[in-house]
Amino acid sequence: MPRTTPRERRTDALVVGGGLGGISAALTMLRNGMNVVMTESTRWIGGQLTSQLVPLDDHRRVESIGASATYRELRRGIRDYYRTWFPLNAAAAGHDTLNPGAAWVSPLSHDPRVGLSVLEALLMPFQASGQLTILTETEPVSAQVAGDVVEAVTFRLIGDDDPITVTAPWVVDATELGDLLDLADIEHVTGRESKEMTGEPDAADIADPLDMQSVTWCFAMDHREGEDHTIDRPADYDFYRTWEPPAWGGNRILSFNRPPANDGRPRGCKLVVNDDDDPFAIDTDHRNMPPTVELWTYRRISARQHFQPGTFDSDVTIVNWHMNDYTRGPIFGVPDAADHLRGARQLSLSVLYWLQTEAPRPDGGTGWPGLRLRPDVAGTRDGLAMAPYIRESRRIQARKTIVQQEISLEIRGEDAGAEPFADSVGVGHYFWIDQHAGTAGRKGKGGRPHPFQIPLGALIPVRMRNVLPACKNIGTTHITNGSYRLHPVEWSIGEAAGTLIALCARDGREPHEVYESEALTGELQAQLRAAGVPLEWPAGMRW
Repeated sequence: MPRTTPRERRTDALVVGGGLGGISAALTMLRNGMNVVMTESTRWIGGQLTSQLVPLDDHRRVESIGASATYRELRRGIRDYYRTWFPLNAAAAGHDTLNPGAAWVSPLSHDPRVGLSVLEALLMPFQASGQLTILTETEPVSAQVAGDVVEAVTFRLIGDDDPITVTAPWVVDATELGDLLDLADIEHVTGRESKEMTGEPDAADIADPLDMQSVTWCFAMDHREGEDHTIDRPADYDFYRTWEPPAWGGNRILSFNRPPANDGRPRGCKLVVNDDDDPFAIDTDHRNMPPTVELWTYRRISARQHFQPGTFDSDVTIVNWHMNDYTRGPIFGVPDAADHLRGARQLSLSVLYWLQTEAPRPDGGTGWPGLRLRPDVAGTRDGLAMAPYIRESRRIQARKTIVQQEISLEIRGEDAGAEPFADSVGVGHYFWIDQHAGTAGRKGKGGRPHPFQIPLGALIPVRMRNVLPACKNIGTTHITNGSYRLHPVEWSIGEAAGTLIALCARDGREPHEVYESEALTGELQAQLRAAGVPLEWPAGMRW
């Protein structure tokens, strides 16, 4: 179909990137009366929740505390969608905290298409009125910068040779890799810092900007008993079949052995396909994770036992496992980035082929040929996600950088809590300061975090005056990014960025003015509280 998008646009605010942080920032500005253009490089908005096939990674108390009103609106909308449109059985339909996939890693694991529908519904009134324009399959290619201000961003529409330029007084970088930071020469860092740079006890002795956490090219699959859905042997299968990544402790990547724990203990996995489990008995508290973990229910997004008999012949699960963590090189900042993207896809296809043909089964046999890719769930022809799951991006050099010693339970002690920030603009938590193996062949330590706050200073660039980050590109380190990159935290970062821009646009101020003024920071915090954003945890809150 021919494009009819105007080649030049002006708007109140431009959000580059349609992931959760970008959506949250856009929604906040829209509800404050601003006009917004939001772009997204894939066909689906939603980022890690949708196009990357990663169900919500929430903290264990999310049902009662530690989430903003709009994030609860999203979660409630997902559950209501299932209750309205899916043939749930009576037990599931009546359960207050329905978990459609009954995944043990997430209290609300669901089909990405449901998440997409709910996100689109939240934004549709603003699209219908013309207040919001969403441009999908649209990638930023350059930025027009005057001094400390980004004046416009030019985009390439996939499948269209004619670029489009959007001019706006306010710009949000909500891209998965911090693309705008690079295009506009905004001061930023990548990879791991050294102890000398951050003072973090578990930082490396030597910094390496190319040592980044692994990406994972996820896919969805179900199982058809008695059928053969074996894919063609992947081109790189012979390599991955015997590959022992440096951080795997001598284990092959295609095995049910996992990388050793931080204390050196061996860990294992098992796969129980379509077990007749009780979906209400799934324990989502990571503190109870056994040494040998079950993979089928890890990121299951559809538990057939939740639905009326005969609705689904199989569960559907997402493969986002240790096996398809790609560590052979970064996917940006290097000339062979495209090769590593291809390598990540080949690794995931090799995982599936190994599961179908060679993986050891509990009954002593090998392989599950009935494992079937679900392209419909992924929204792609080949069944792999539209985009890889990104754990680490470019990060702004911010007025405040959050470091490990400010949130770590092991460093601060069980009773200390996280560092309180007077300029808090949100809260977050995850079970771990999550450190996957990196692209330099090492697996860093992270440990456990206390429930933490999001300081405003981490959103304020050291120089730029009209650009704010809205996702995993805030002022964190290689280590603390492991907690601040998860779904609810990213949503809160976007909400804070959107509220700050709305305040500045209304009063003719700039973000650094608000940050540098206790009174203005207090006004921002009052607006966030009025919108249902928690800025602190209850006193004495612990992991």
